[in-house]
Amino acid sequence: MYVPGRGALEGTHPVKVNKKLAAVLSGGAVLVLALSGCSEEEDKFTVDDWAKKYCDAVEPQLKKQAAAEQLIRSTASDGKPGDIQTADSRAFQELADVYKGYASAFRAAGTPPVENGAELVKAAASELDANATSYLKLKQQVDQLDPEDQQTFADGLVPVADGLAKIEQNQNARDRLRAGETGTAMTKQPGCKPVASGSTGGTTS
Repeated sequence: MYVPGRGALEGTHPVKVNKKLAAVLSGGAVLVLALSGCSEEEDKFTVDDWAKKYCDAVEPQLKKQAAAEQLIRSTASDGKPGDIQTADSRAFQELADVYKGYASAFRAAGTPPVENGAELVKAAASELDANATSYLKLKQQVDQLDPEDQQTFADGLVPVADGLAKIEQNQNARDRLRAGETGTAMTKQPGCKPVASGSTGGTTS
């Protein structure tokens, strides 16, 4: 059996050997990166992951919204002006806080891995912020009404009701979010299930 002597090794340049070692190490690194890529693929952030993160955060807000809406309904039919004013003012403040919570939840959930995901979430959050501001304006309007004058009070509630209707209609951005994969994923999550508010249907974000 041939065993190389010292002379045979002397012709080997350490730089060349080191390059071969580097090449071997590089090959191993490529393999590690390839395996890491597979792992990242398996652990990537999915639409369902995004929906769960969002819906888990808004579940308490949905319950608060349902309670606030029920507060408005509780005095709608036969409440005294003073009671209506107190209930509506409190409800509008709570709804403003709720909608701010929805907006924050969208931002905290991150970007859903769908086409134009960042734009969809940004638009929905901005829309919710706008609605929160509108609820605060309604609260201010209600607070300024005079409950001692029943007719004037009733007349003053008309623009408040109109403003409330506009808020309900201002959900184009959320409709776009609900229409795609994100909406489908959200419907699977318990946290985004409708919450009963009184005897009329339910509330969703």
